[in-house]
Amino acid sequence: MATSTGMSLLLLPLLLLGWAGTGAVAEAVVCAGTACYTAHWGKLSADQAQVNCSTNGGNLATVRSTEEAQRVQQALAQLLRPEAPLTTRTGKFWIGLQRDKGKCLDSNLLLKGFSWIGGGGDTPYTNWQKEPKNTCISKRCVSLLLDLSLSPPTGRLSKWAEGPCGSPNSPGSNIEGFVCKFSFEGMCRPLALGGPGQVTYTTPFQATSSSLEAVPFASMANVACGDEGKEGSHYFLCKKKGADVFDWGTSGPLCVSSKLSCSFNNGGCQQYCFDGGEGSFRCGCQPGFRLMDDLVTCTSRNPCSSNPCRGVATCKPDSLGKSYRCHCPPGYQLDPSELDCRDVDECQASPCAQECINTPGSFRCTCWVGYEPDEGTCRDLDECAPGRNPCAQACTNTDGSFHCSCEEGYKVAGEDGTQCQDVDECTGQGAGPCRDLCFNVPGSFRCGCLPGWELAPNGVSCILGHTSPGPPTEGPAPPTDRPAPQGEGQGSIAPSAITSSPPRGPEATSEEAPTMGRPSLPSNILITHAPPKLLASSGPPSNKVEPSTSRPTAAAGHAESADGDSMAKQNEDSTNGQKLLLFYILGTVVAILLLLALALGLLVYRKRKAKRAEKREKNTPSAADSYSWVPERAESRAKENEYSPTPGTDC
Repeated sequence: MATSTGMSLLLLPLLLLGWAGTGAVAEAVVCAGTACYTAHWGKLSADQAQVNCSTNGGNLATVRSTEEAQRVQQALAQLLRPEAPLTTRTGKFWIGLQRDKGKCLDSNLLLKGFSWIGGGGDTPYTNWQKEPKNTCISKRCVSLLLDLSLSPPTGRLSKWAEGPCGSPNSPGSNIEGFVCKFSFEGMCRPLALGGPGQVTYTTPFQATSSSLEAVPFASMANVACGDEGKEGSHYFLCKKKGADVFDWGTSGPLCVSSKLSCSFNNGGCQQYCFDGGEGSFRCGCQPGFRLMDDLVTCTSRNPCSSNPCRGVATCKPDSLGKSYRCHCPPGYQLDPSELDCRDVDECQASPCAQECINTPGSFRCTCWVGYEPDEGTCRDLDECAPGRNPCAQACTNTDGSFHCSCEEGYKVAGEDGTQCQDVDECTGQGAGPCRDLCFNVPGSFRCGCLPGWELAPNGVSCILGHTSPGPPTEGPAPPTDRPAPQGEGQGSIAPSAITSSPPRGPEATSEEAPTMGRPSLPSNILITHAPPKLLASSGPPSNKVEPSTSRPTAAAGHAESADGDSMAKQNEDSTNGQKLLLFYILGTVVAILLLLALALGLLVYRKRKAKRAEKREKNTPSAADSYSWVPERAESRAKENEYSPTPGTDC
């Protein structure tokens, strides 16, 4: 690799001399601001062109702005001033925009994933001819497209084309040259001549020119006065005299002619030339300007009068009023040109407790969801505080969040989990915890019993009620106790007594309907609830039991005799209902037994019939049994008389 690079450097002067021999300019130089741009002929690969630029302290040119594009175009225009016209064809000149191998196209960026050799990210100026190819397997380089038949090029800026970077043996299709860029601290003004003569500048990057609009720092100037330098030569060096001040270290015009005075090149003065007679003269400046130390150049008394700073930058002159410096407001810093400001990303220093958002010239801190600002930091937001509580029942605050919970007998519901829904204890497996009737109420449930029964002390089972003053009515006595199913009575229970009584108005009628699947009441029985009375529960402390009184409730305002008759009638109706239920059960059992007997008889009948048919088939003889086989007789071998009238006889 080193040998290939060395050979390329040795061949480079021969290539350049070959182009110079055709009548074209070997190189062109344009200097402005703090940079110089040089355009060169040479069929080189992009890497070879970069080596040529870096050898003299530069890089392949960047084209970050329209101003840079115009300066590069000026350099190419100087290069395309051949003594002999070129044929009509398109040439390409390398610039310092490349994309390394393995880095893919990014259509969201202006530079499409390419980057400048001199450093720096995305830039606002682009001039693509077409969308670059989306390939990551090889290095890609950018060149400027130029019509070589136009001299100088038109005002339209050259388009960008990307392609392979080439190799020493194959530099690339239509590659004709490259453009370099050299950056400097500052520039000197060109030397002014007050008489006949010629100035030749030699730059630090070994370029020579006699027509520079700005001469880079550390350049050498050779001044030859008179025709062909017969009046002597002078050498000057562009030096730095102070901050942003660069000068040649000479005063007065050079090559002054007493015969020509101010008539030649305005005496070398930038603004005014005053003739003093007898071949003498001096330079002057317009109002508002002052003469600089070289006695030729004029500068504004206020160096900021020309508004040299851009963007949000402000210009401030120095104490002597001879120079200026651009200053940026808080939150900004000077860019490399020191004429404009760029935003400082304060968030890189992590000044915020949680989240930082950068803004032009500043930043702001924000808090995550569930937190709120508090004197420069973030504290937890109590979502469960009064006025903020989103939960329907219980709310528990956590660090940066919260969660809702529900009381016993409810469950969390809703899309956001903030609502509570009543749990129906009377449904599900086992159809509720109650022995007979179960009534769901918000957050709990109540157990009830059929007429003639009352709740047991456990609030779940039913026992026979002692509501009749006399002996029980005829009929089988019901069981004295109906225990609850195993495991019931351990949950949250709110039982109530269910008794029947004549209607006393709308308030005496229960609005709670028993759950389906439990025994239903007759339509003429009304259900009332006795006032609940708290009892000690055998379950956990959270269980609630509201047992009924051991006596049915009596309506207020009626006589005791009427109450007794009503209770007796109620007891008789209850006994009749139990008898009727028993008859229904016995009738159903008898019907089932009859059906079973009928099915059994039908089965026995079919089996017997099948046996008789089988026996009949065995006893019946077959048709072949009435016949017998006769032995076969031998055939007669005698020849029959064919003349016999009767077959088988001779006559």
